[in-house]
Amino acid sequence: MTRIFSGIKPTGHMTLGNYLGALRQWVEKDQHRAESLFCVVDLHALTVDHDPARLRRLSRQGATLLLAAGLDPELCTVFVQSHVDEHARLSYVMECVASDGEMRRMIQYKEKSVRAQASGQSVRLSLLTYPALMAADILIYGADEVPVGEDQTQHVELTRDLAERFNHRYGHTFVVPRAVVPEVAARVMDLQDPTAKMGKSHDATAGIIYLLDEPDTIVKKVRRAVTDSEAGVTYEPETRPGVANLLEILSACTGKEPAALADAYEGSGALKADTAEAVVELLRPLQERHARLSADPGYVDGVLRDGAARARALARPTVDRAYRAIGLLPPA
Repeated sequence: MTRIFSGIKPTGHMTLGNYLGALRQWVEKDQHRAESLFCVVDLHALTVDHDPARLRRLSRQGATLLLAAGLDPELCTVFVQSHVDEHARLSYVMECVASDGEMRRMIQYKEKSVRAQASGQSVRLSLLTYPALMAADILIYGADEVPVGEDQTQHVELTRDLAERFNHRYGHTFVVPRAVVPEVAARVMDLQDPTAKMGKSHDATAGIIYLLDEPDTIVKKVRRAVTDSEAGVTYEPETRPGVANLLEILSACTGKEPAALADAYEGSGALKADTAEAVVELLRPLQERHARLSADPGYVDGVLRDGAARARALARPTVDRAYRAIGLLPPA
């Protein structure tokens, strides 16, 4: 059976973009068609300045939202990255296989390090080396497929290179994975800046719909979405990104094509109203399930404990093989 691994980083509250671009596919397709592991990758959140208490809250909230979105512990494995030591064990080995040049070429490192320096912050070494940890995340489970957004495909390509290099140098140890990018709604854009991805760690939040936003807040954010001064509604992503973003969100909520939806509107006001209503109704059941799960923390703890145990049982033999292959002396 095909094996899938993917994760979400607890650097902010989950957004509509996270749900439409990743979570919904995990729930509706991936957990049913493959042996799937879904992880809150909390170790990755340490690469930037953070508040420890907030990180713990966001990690729990993230795990609870994965379950509220519909991931079923009977069908897939849901866990927290730091609960499985093998991620850190293999990360150093991947650093020893990767080159400095490969790390420095990663787009996210370039972008985040420039932002950190511009704000007067130091750049953590882990920000440079975290692609090695991401490679370890994937390789320890022998994942065939890694569902990711377009901005993460470079990291999966690096993982493939590291797996092939390790296998060539030290003997076949790792499955070489492939990235799988969702075809629909892979990138939901910021409502206030439709040329930028709707990101959960952005400082400006007016254009971001969070999964736990109140209905009135969602309606207000969508009504204030940036569009343009042109008359009518047309689906032209290159020239009318704000209108196109609303149409794509409405399309993701309704299953209708964006261009076909555009024909039903004479102005952006009605489009915004329908999009807001569709998003509110889409998120309503998720928010209700989240409230129930939050009231039963023992259940969530049990899911994460069992998930970590299953993940550990899959990961440990692979990492032990990698340690032997690269020349480390096994414990007596």
